[in-house]
Order: sequence, then structure tokens, then C-alpha cells
Amino acid sequence: MKKILLLFLVVSSATFGQKKLDQLLEKWNKRNVPYMSAETLALPKTDAILLDAREEKEFKVSHLENAICVGYDNFKIKETLEKLPKDKSTKIVVYCSLGIRSETVAYKLIQEGYTNVYNLYGGIFEWKNNNFQVVDTLGKTTENVHTFNKSWSKWLKKGEKVYD
Repeated sequence: MKKILLLFLVVSSATFGQKKLDQLLEKWNKRNVPYMSAETLALPKTDAILLDAREEKEFKVSHLENAICVGYDNFKIKETLEKLPKDKSTKIVVYCSLGIRSETVAYKLIQEGYTNVYNLYGGIFEWKNNNFQVVDTLGKTTENVHTFNKSWSKWLKKGEKVYD
């Protein structure tokens, strides 16, 4: 009986957390870019160009392997386009901490004619919360994740929170 109760609590907690994340993203996003889940992105057959829409200081702490830092505050579409293939059907996944800044950057790519662009649902936080690895600037696996600020850090459930 205790095992059943524990399983119920774990599933309920995960579902509640997912619902709250849905509400947060609904509040901040326009949903003009389709989401891709961390699980889908992690599949071995999912080959996509990864763009990190966080600031360089966040990227330096950790990022998804092979991601390209394009930033947000100083995002430059022309410089980003130069880093991308000319084939506008190339799969591109943009992420940030939770999926808010990345939606803005991803939408700019769609406006430039890219047709296979996704926003990583829940960003690097959801990626790490699902036990997928992140790497530091040396390409080594790390538990550290920059949480943007202390109030956003509540969304990171796994890994070591870094604020500065």
C-alpha cells in the first residue's frame, strides 16, 4: 500500500509541475512556434541544430552539447543566419532557461523562412529535470545550470543551481 501511495504522489507531483509550467509558458508565450519536448529531442534519430538563446554567461556555465550560443539581449538575426545552413527546411531547436526567450528567437527564424523550427519545451531546465546531460565550455558533463535568477531557479529540480 505504501508503494502505491508513493507512486501516486510522484505521478501527481510531476503532473502538477507540468501543469504549472504549461501555465507559465501560456502567460509569457504567444505559441507562434511549435514546442519540442526534451524526450523527443533526446531521441538518437533527432538530428537538429541547437541554438541557445540565453546570454553568454549562462551558456558558459552549461549548455546542450553542440549548441550554438546566439544570445537574446544582443541577438542578431544576420549573424545567426550566417551560422545556419541555407536549406530552410533544416531542423532547428532553440532553447533558453524555460522556453520564453527562445520562442522570440525561434519566431525570428520562422520569419526568415525557416520551416522546421521548434522551441524546446521547458528549456534547459526541463532538459536537466529529465536527467539529460549538459556540458561546460570544455565539453565536459556538468551538473551546473545557470538559473537566470533566483525566482526562476524554482523550475530547476535537478542539477546544481548557479546564479552568477
